[in-house]
Amino acid sequence: MSGSADAVQHSLSQLATQIADVPKSIVLVFAFNGTGKTRLSMEYKDLTKSRNKGEHSGVYYNAYSEDLFHWDNDDENDGADIRLVVRRSSLNTYHANLDDAVLREKLAAYRPKYDFRFHYQSDTSEGIESVQFFLKNGSDADYSKEVAIKISRGEEQVFIWCFFLALFEVQSWTGKQSSHFFIDDPVSSLDDHNIFVTASSVMDLIENHFRQRKIIITTHHIGFFSILWDWLKKGEKSESYKKQIQTFVLKSDGETCKLVPQDKEVFLFHLHLLRTLQLAVDQNQLFAFHFALLRQVLENVSSFLGVGEFPLSSNRSDFPILTKSPASSTRFPTRQFFATKRKKWFPTTNDCFATSFHVSKPNINLYFTRLIHDRPRPKRTG
Repeated sequence: MSGSADAVQHSLSQLATQIADVPKSIVLVFAFNGTGKTRLSMEYKDLTKSRNKGEHSGVYYNAYSEDLFHWDNDDENDGADIRLVVRRSSLNTYHANLDDAVLREKLAAYRPKYDFRFHYQSDTSEGIESVQFFLKNGSDADYSKEVAIKISRGEEQVFIWCFFLALFEVQSWTGKQSSHFFIDDPVSSLDDHNIFVTASSVMDLIENHFRQRKIIITTHHIGFFSILWDWLKKGEKSESYKKQIQTFVLKSDGETCKLVPQDKEVFLFHLHLLRTLQLAVDQNQLFAFHFALLRQVLENVSSFLGVGEFPLSSNRSDFPILTKSPASSTRFPTRQFFATKRKKWFPTTNDCFATSFHVSKPNINLYFTRLIHDRPRPKRTG
């Protein structure tokens, strides 16, 4: 491991200690992709195990949770027996206590178009071997006539998230490992509606458990972060949480990582992105991820406003109706930039980025001003 990698790992270990020692039960962390938030969850697991005589003291949802599932496409039979295989792990011990009715209840909020069926190991105490999915065909469907299907990546992630939500209710697991929940980014590959539903499910988890255990949520998605921040800080039950919540931004300079307390109005969070981009332009230190940050700003503004395109410039006083995608409005050839192994861009690309960034800044600020003052905050139902 290189010196810089060692430094990052060491700083993440220190941040895990910082989070563990926060005297509050709800910790919400925003982080850019690649800053180490998944590694932070693993550092937190190692730390809390060391403080608990080597035993797990909490439960986790992160990228490793999703890696426990993989597709067997049954290519030899043209997919006739396609299924989502569940890799063996320590969690198999608790599968027998997982109530599939609870899982269906968790899934209902996402309005799935499929049904599912578990296939257990020959010894059911060894847990679930795989899951098969079928198009919904009525409650009295003849299973022998059903055709197994492969669900989309977004549907798969929703299913895995709800699987873990149901598993969280298995007391033989979470009752034993009752110190904390660590939830790392359950919203990758999800559309706006499903991000909203997932935020609501996380709030249910918080409401049910924050008095008994610490709950840490990390995410790279500013919309997901914003919704949770808003409900926790300004929602109907915010009085219950206000003394128990700590929000951070996870930052990295490539050498070390740090957690910066974030207690300001979350919809001004774009200012941090803009400052980061402005500094990179001023110092002529533009890398591929800066393009990703600019695109993230444009896409998140478009998403919040419910429009399809974010124009780089406009001299119109009113906000136009937009139809194109945010990516097309930037005119940046994404594949060209990210296919290369170079970390730094060519000078002409730097000029292109800097020009586009400066031209788009006024519109970004105008849209966020309108968003903050005119757009109603999302409300939970139920």
